Amino acid sequence: MDTIVSKAESFVTQKLGKEIDANYLYHNLRHTERVVKSAKELIEGEEVEEKDQEKLMVATWFHDLGYLNSHDAHEEESCKMAREFLEKEGCKKEFIDEVCRLILATKMNYEPKNDLEEIMRDADSSHFAKKSFLQTSELLREELKLLKLKEYTVDDWREENIHLLRVKHRYYTEHARKNWQEKKDKNIKRLVKAKNKSKKLVKKESLKAKFKGQIPDRGVQTLYRVTLRNHIKLSDIADTKANILLSVNAIIISLSLANLIPKLDNPTNDYLFYPTFIFIFFSIISMIMSILATKPNVTSGEFTDEDVKTKKVNLLFFGNFHKMKLEKYQWAISEVIKDQEYIYSSLTKDLYYLGIVLERKYRLLR
Repeated sequence: MDTIVSKAESFVTQKLGKEIDANYLYHNLRHTERVVKSAKELIEGEEVEEKDQEKLMVATWFHDLGYLNSHDAHEEESCKMAREFLEKEGCKKEFIDEVCRLILATKMNYEPKNDLEEIMRDADSSHFAKKSFLQTSELLREELKLLKLKEYTVDDWREENIHLLRVKHRYYTEHARKNWQEKKDKNIKRLVKAKNKSKKLVKKESLKAKFKGQIPDRGVQTLYRVTLRNHIKLSDIADTKANILLSVNAIIISLSLANLIPKLDNPTNDYLFYPTFIFIFFSIISMIMSILATKPNVTSGEFTDEDVKTKKVNLLFFGNFHKMKLEKYQWAISEVIKDQEYIYSSLTKDLYYLGIVLERKYRLLR
């Protein structure tokens, strides 16, 4: 066995290594070596008799050699080249015929008729269960393109592979089903996952394309963002100042009540009465104004469907919706985000009324 198999290996390796078209990125020596390795594994796993091992090994070495002459009928060409080689080596006709039958068993959609043909088919499709399947499959897609046989998009090729692995292909031998099927299923899952991811990406891109004309200029977004931030910062400063005034005047009143008021009982301190009164009075006025400066201008907190439809209500301010139910507010917001004009109208109103509130805050603080 070793003699004829070794000679077949040497002959095929030399042929595929030197004469194969460079466009054959998949059907080359590397693929043949992979099939041979898988065949050896199956031979051992299926406990094939020694006399049949020789036929299988020679057939796996020759099964794709026909690509040197033809792409469409490469199995027949492989058989022809194997027959010529084996006749020169003095092999028996029965042996040669069996090798040819095994080579022809690798044809697409062929149903194996015996155990050896099952091993041959499983060895030829062993890459379906390899971790490198996606990369290997991509080489075949590129090969078809380079040879101008058929051109697939990435998505179409992925769909072809899913259909092939799920519907058209199955492993025949017990060893392949036991050891390779699970790995093949993982590759199917990887393909399906990639397909779903691609669908989501396509959907996202289509939405981006659809709304591309509706997306506002970055300068407009920056204008609203910076202006709103500045307004809120100024409001925070005003509230901090009002808080300081409240604290200071509260301390002044406390000190006045503790130190000045008791002295007013003495007739000699009558001159302190009016200054103390004026001092406390204006401290109280300052506290009242500080409280008014921090007090939000809360409105009714309700709106109608008509207000939303006519774009009269500003849903960005809590004072306009704090009494509404969540379902009503969610509906109103969904209406706002459907209309770009309504969104920017609401932002503009929010900016305007923030400015009005700020003017009132700083007037009261002054």
